[in-house]
Amino acid sequence: MRMIDPDLLRTFIAFAESGSLARAAAAVNRSPSAATAQMQRLEALIGEPLLAPAGRGRALTPVGEEFVDHARRIVEAHRDAWLSLKGARADGRIALGSTQDFADTALPVLLRRFARSYPRVRLDLRIGRTKELTSAYEQGQIDILLTMRQGPAADELLVLREPMLWLCSEAGLASVEHELPLAVLDPPCGFRATAIAALEGAGRAFRIAATSPSLSGLRAAVLSGIAVTARTERFLGPGIAAAPRHLELPALPVAEFGLRLRPQAHSVSADLAALLADELPRLSIDT
Repeated sequence: MRMIDPDLLRTFIAFAESGSLARAAAAVNRSPSAATAQMQRLEALIGEPLLAPAGRGRALTPVGEEFVDHARRIVEAHRDAWLSLKGARADGRIALGSTQDFADTALPVLLRRFARSYPRVRLDLRIGRTKELTSAYEQGQIDILLTMRQGPAADELLVLREPMLWLCSEAGLASVEHELPLAVLDPPCGFRATAIAALEGAGRAFRIAATSPSLSGLRAAVLSGIAVTARTERFLGPGIAAAPRHLELPALPVAEFGLRLRPQAHSVSADLAALLADELPRLSIDT
């Protein structure tokens, strides 16, 4: 029986989920050539081709498609075993700061998995906005930070890139007018600045129709049909959909989120940060 290095499986899963060796390499923090070499090693171990040429890129073969589920189960079992062995007797406190974007989507799943293996660890969870959380992190009050990216950082473990979208009520806008009604968070806010810059750059008339200090307030404004807003797919939910094409809204850039770990943080914080860095790119946005 041949043993398979979990690192090979992680790269294979990243390819299956992204459809590109270049994107898979970025997801696992390797060069494209290193990721290609890993896939060649994995195919040699399996004894079957897992990837095949498809246009300018590659796609999974039938064997590759069948093997993806096995790979996911192996990697998850390996990770759970590692966490359980390390966490059974571990205790301490972890201060985690995150924006609402992740608190409503991926975090509950991952925190539950961590808590099963680290039952004695106390979690201090702070949900807020990027500026205030980053300030608390820089003052040593937060161990793990998951917020909108402000720029490269030496303690950064992961960068998540997600397309920004125009979103509005599934029922459409409550009123039709020449100026586009826009809902935004109070400044400072990267999404607010980006939305306004995109509209001004396109010469599109707009007005600020609703503001809020929180995402819950922003969601209420959008659900009511008062205005459209700019967020990522993480903001989608019952009653909220992509803005219709007839609004002719300008293109938006990609939003970047960063995961940072305070260098002086306790080892249990490093363990949770490693789990987040490994799993966040693989979790679907609507998890």
